[in-house]
Amino acid sequence: MKKTAIIFLIFTQLILVSSCNQGKAADEVKGNEKITEVKIDSVKKKVQSTIDTLDYNKRMIALSNNDTTGRWPVKTPYPLPGALLPYNRIIAFYGNLYSTRMGILGEIPRAQMIAKLQGEVAKWNAADSTVKAIPALHYIAVTAQGSPGSANMYRMRMPFKQIDTIISWAKPIDALVFLDIQVGHSTVKAEVSELVKYLSLPNVHLGIDPEFSLKNGHVPGTKIGSFTADDINDAIDILAKVVRENKLTPKVLVVHRFTQGMVTDYKRIKTLPEVQVVMDMDGFGSRVLKRSTYLTYIYREPVQFTGFKLFYKNDNWNNSKMYTPEELLKFTPKPSYIQFQ
Repeated sequence: MKKTAIIFLIFTQLILVSSCNQGKAADEVKGNEKITEVKIDSVKKKVQSTIDTLDYNKRMIALSNNDTTGRWPVKTPYPLPGALLPYNRIIAFYGNLYSTRMGILGEIPRAQMIAKLQGEVAKWNAADSTVKAIPALHYIAVTAQGSPGSANMYRMRMPFKQIDTIISWAKPIDALVFLDIQVGHSTVKAEVSELVKYLSLPNVHLGIDPEFSLKNGHVPGTKIGSFTADDINDAIDILAKVVRENKLTPKVLVVHRFTQGMVTDYKRIKTLPEVQVVMDMDGFGSRVLKRSTYLTYIYREPVQFTGFKLFYKNDNWNNSKMYTPEELLKFTPKPSYIQFQ
């Protein structure tokens, strides 16, 4: 890989841081939606059991920006009803409450941060009225560390009370919550398993960061880490199980990426009705480099949906300007997830 493709990379600042009385059900099909009629206490209620596939396909084609290569839209199983994507565009603020340097979430006071997030959501709704923009708080729940720690894993799990705080902040504005993990020398399976009680909540989703997955003993921050398809599939399997066991709508999994080596064997990443995978372009720097990274690693190696990360400081530096919603909507495919740091 050419060195120029990662010139703009600077390692992230590391810190210490069933309904009762259910009668017989009769199925009927309306268009492409399957409707199940359920009798409960002599009152008939209709529950959608499949999505409108024609509408879904139309929306996916729109996201692909009329791509002619055959890469987009990606052919995957249809999601369970209630899926967030492609019906919404997620606008997320990223960070950690222990640090003012890891992202806008944690950098400024809560009220100011929430107002700023709602302002960004409004900008995206104005730029694209066909896809509803919704807010999210993307919280780093496991941070990579420069020292081994008591578990010798080079990672620190944030106290659950912090996750509780983020969830309480999200509720008044009906925001999603993403829990992000930097595994260090641990594994995706081990760290995601510790968060199942939160992932079992309807509005809580997951982010995983290969940059800080160091498989060969290196200290996080000294090398760029990586995830195999198996690592990512471990997260997908856990999320799918949570969805099935708790009868939830699909979970969103965000995978950060800004180099070729950060994600290996992408064609083996699972796509399931219970999980929607977003490959998020996570680098910062000049517009040319960011667009090049998106084209090289996100567009050319399609998984399902795409994301794009924006940095308030590092994208507005050295005569560069942060991409606007209108500009990003010209990308192929259009990103479904926008993260601000």
